[in-house]
Amino acid sequence: MNPPPASDPRPFGGTASPIPAPGVTGATVIALIYLAAGALVCTALAATLWHGVHQPTVALAFGALIAIGELARCGTVPSEREAAPLGAAGALAYALLGECGGGPTSHGVFQVTTVVFAAVLIGIVPHVARGRGPSPDHVVRRVLTVGFAAVCFQPLYNSGELPLWSDESYYALFLLVLLLLTALCDAVLAAVMLRARTGFPYLSLLRDELRALLGIGSAVCATGAVIALAVAAAGLWALPVFCVPLLLTQLSFRRYEGVRATYRQTIVSLARATEIAGYTPPGHARRVAELSCAVGREVGLAGKDLTVLEYAALMHDIGQLSLVDPVPDGATALLPVAEQRRIALLSGAVARQTGVPPAVAIIVERQADPSFEQPLAARIVRTVNAYDDLTGAHGGGAGGALAALERLRLAPEADHQREVVEALARVLARGTQAPVRQA
Repeated sequence: MNPPPASDPRPFGGTASPIPAPGVTGATVIALIYLAAGALVCTALAATLWHGVHQPTVALAFGALIAIGELARCGTVPSEREAAPLGAAGALAYALLGECGGGPTSHGVFQVTTVVFAAVLIGIVPHVARGRGPSPDHVVRRVLTVGFAAVCFQPLYNSGELPLWSDESYYALFLLVLLLLTALCDAVLAAVMLRARTGFPYLSLLRDELRALLGIGSAVCATGAVIALAVAAAGLWALPVFCVPLLLTQLSFRRYEGVRATYRQTIVSLARATEIAGYTPPGHARRVAELSCAVGREVGLAGKDLTVLEYAALMHDIGQLSLVDPVPDGATALLPVAEQRRIALLSGAVARQTGVPPAVAIIVERQADPSFEQPLAARIVRTVNAYDDLTGAHGGGAGGALAALERLRLAPEADHQREVVEALARVLARGTQAPVRQA
């Protein structure tokens, strides 16, 4: 995730800012990971140039497959789990390739790394030229993950041990264990890099990555193994046979992602209705949603729970459109509890009519309940909304932010749960800029 633009005085201006992890800084962790990937690539390139390319036709076929997969990537959002499943499956298949058309292959770990690295670079060039290229983390993860699979498979296969296993079930079991270890390696690496860049709890990030393995991750691993086995038996003709269906599935998934993005944009537009009508300050819903998601990450929310939290935070004030007299500056946190609850119920009723998931409407409705009766997401929305309202009430600036945070800390436990307030404080403390209120 990239840091917010300089024009946005908030620490959460659409994306999270780089946040160092405790002890070892996030920049140091990222530098070490990049150094390891760079060392592997440089060594692989040097070895490949020195010894030459073994079986260039096979290398070219798999390189083309990986490049096509990168060209047809589903999106360009850095946080996506796997935007190029075809490219990932092709790279994994080349790392696990022991035979081609019944004959043994002679490529090794270094050639696998070289071909995958070159193909990924070729595939992302058009995206980079359009200014929508993937994060460099994508290339680093691909190189290290495929390198791990190749190191585990190629030396053992080339030593002649694997072909001596007469029982094919042992070979299948070996591939299954290797695929699981490779997927786990990628999940751990992704969580480490996200932790280093965002400062969010590592276990929450790892849980998110492991959950993704049950979906697109398992599909990529299974497809990579099947492609390797099919090429071993039928030769390179197996590549288009097995890859065209996966490519069509990937294109269908891209359409699904487009529909989901449109759905989210519709909710964002509805949330802005209160700003356009003058009921809430400009950017209020966006700020509450972004900061709520950051606090949600801090307390361990992930996956669908974060999506529900974001939607609820965006729509938390939409009930103000039903008010005859607008609340001054839209600051519902400064109203009596009964009035806060009435606006929350109005917002929940409006949210239900928009067709959002029921969980979103429940969170919106219960944001004004006593904290010990609320679901965690409702506590987060209530506290973050109060922080944004109080920041404006105290005149903005770093002093206003500190005063607002102190007021939340001194509030009764029934209003704001201590754990949520302290999570908010930690998120704000890790920001690169003072949480000044946006005009």
